[in-house]
This record gives sequence, C-alpha cells and structure tokens, in this order.
Amino acid sequence: MSNAIWDALTVTPLPEIRRRAAVLDDLAQVDPVTVPGAHRLAWNDGGGQSAVWYFTEDGRVLLLTFDHESVLNLYAEDDFALQESFFEGVPESLVTLVRDRPENYESLNLTDATTGRTIHYAGGVFWYDGTRWQVSDGLAEYCRREDVDLFGESGFDYCLDAYRLGQDFTPESIVADRDEDGRYEDEKEREADLAGLREVFGRHR
Repeated sequence: MSNAIWDALTVTPLPEIRRRAAVLDDLAQVDPVTVPGAHRLAWNDGGGQSAVWYFTEDGRVLLLTFDHESVLNLYAEDDFALQESFFEGVPESLVTLVRDRPENYESLNLTDATTGRTIHYAGGVFWYDGTRWQVSDGLAEYCRREDVDLFGESGFDYCLDAYRLGQDFTPESIVADRDEDGRYEDEKEREADLAGLREVFGRHR
C-alpha cells in the first residue's frame, strides 16, 4: 500500500498530528467538541469535503474522511449496512464515538431503517491503536473487492493535503501555497493573511 500522505502520517508523532489538527480546526472555524472519552477536531473546505479526528484519552485516534463527489459517498446512497461495514476491524470503543451521536456539518447520520440506530457517514475510516496507523478492515476489503482507489475515493488524499504531512507546517508555508494558487491580489493582502495565520498558530504551539 503505497501513498505519500499515508506514509507521512504513519511517521508523524501524534502530538504533531494533533497540533496540526487543532490549527486547521481553528482555521476552518469548527468548534472543538469533547465527547465521552475523546476530543473531536475537524476540518472542512466548505464544499462538502471533510476530515474528522477523534483523539481519545488513552492515546488512540479515529480519523474519518469524506469527499461528496467520490464513489464512496455512501450518504448519497443511503446505505447504512455498507457504511457500517466500513468500520469493521475498528475497536468498538472507537466506533462508539460515531454511533448514535448527534450529527454535525462534517458528519451527517445514516440510519438503520430496522433498528433506528445511526452512524456517522465517512468515505474513509482510519485509526491509530497507540503504536501504528491502520486502514479499517472493512474499507480495505471493499476497495479491493470493487477495485476502488482507496486513498483517492475516500477523500483521504484531498482532505489531508491541507495538513502538509511530511512537509513544513508554518504560517509561511501555508501563505506560500496560497500565493502560488493566486489567492492574493497584492502584497498587503498577503501580509494580512500571514499575520492572521501567525495568530492562529500562536494559539496552538
């Protein structure tokens, strides 16, 4: 399984991952949420793509990614059973963080018509067991069976690109990316953005 962002994720220390998640949560103006046993941080692009992190008190992580334009958009298919299967192999103590929970902008609920139980939708389900990162067994098996590009269609590549894993993550590096994308009309606008980013980073040292 070769993927540059995945490889970078697996070697990035957890405190640094959490720092980056906190910065992007702040930049996306998402309110951090404490759920029983975990702290939730998220990012969204305002257009339907998102990354959601649950950092547990015992040092594990559940990561959900979503791309609404991908073939793994199960919310559009309203397929509860298939969505639940994507969590196979993930400890129930982590799955419970997204089962029968209130929905939010990044994570709407899919509902089991028979039982009424709900689970947050996600195209990508990944988790950290305290020592290493893993792709959920259910997602990996589905992508093998259906010949689906796991990292592309799950939204993993797109959603985690903003975290610059394996690269510098500073106000300056973010401004350089935005400048390259033609975001600024002039130097004054660029400097104002840089000052704002430095303030956000300063809150998450």
